[in-house]
Amino acid sequence: MTDEMSIDDYLAHGGKLTSPGNVPARYRGELMRLMASFVDSELAASAGFADTINDAPGIRSRIAAARITLEKADHAQRVLAIMGDFGVDTERYEDVHPWAARLPRDADIGATRQEGDMRLSVFHYPLQGWVDAVVMNVLQGLAAKVQLAELGQVSYQPLAEVFRAIAPVEARHSELGIEGLAQIAGTEEGRARAEASLAYWRPRVATGFGSEASSRFERLKRLGLRHRPNADLKAEWEAAVAATLADLSL
Repeated sequence: MTDEMSIDDYLAHGGKLTSPGNVPARYRGELMRLMASFVDSELAASAGFADTINDAPGIRSRIAAARITLEKADHAQRVLAIMGDFGVDTERYEDVHPWAARLPRDADIGATRQEGDMRLSVFHYPLQGWVDAVVMNVLQGLAAKVQLAELGQVSYQPLAEVFRAIAPVEARHSELGIEGLAQIAGTEEGRARAEASLAYWRPRVATGFGSEASSRFERLKRLGLRHRPNADLKAEWEAAVAATLADLSL
């Protein structure tokens, strides 16, 4: 108990951990939850976006969609490798899992996680065609930029380094989406379809930031696994979305 409390105090003052051997049980549990959510979300995002490759309107768009599909799976694999360092059975991710499975379009699950699947709730909703996929990619990509800046500060140093390496690649995914959305918004029909998709996806992506009155935040902050409250992260995302859409006259 004394050792564990000293580690807690160390983490609360900004300390870093570097190997599974000196990680307290409670810290390990929260770290596993964080990594599982990221891995499952990336695998679900990759699987969902793979289905849109053939909907892309041209070669460049197909390449962009394929690139996003590949790189999200790679990001999942990189974090999964760290989970393996903690003795997690990574073989289950090699088995067939319905990462492409989606709920009905009109489902409303809030921030609920499904049993055995830690993906963010937004990745349970289906994409409907190319415009819808681009809009979702832009909104979630801007959210990922904010979230990865937060994750890049986690107190488990090997994981923080992976998140910092992943961040610019995920940012490029968002940039590719914005380029595609600019083309879509160039026509009256495209703009109308984009705005309908924005109305659908915006509240669902926002849900991924969690409750603004989260009871877990202070506990995670003391462990060095969180630094900024959900409300601040969500506000930063909302400002980025507003600026992006204004530039596109949406």
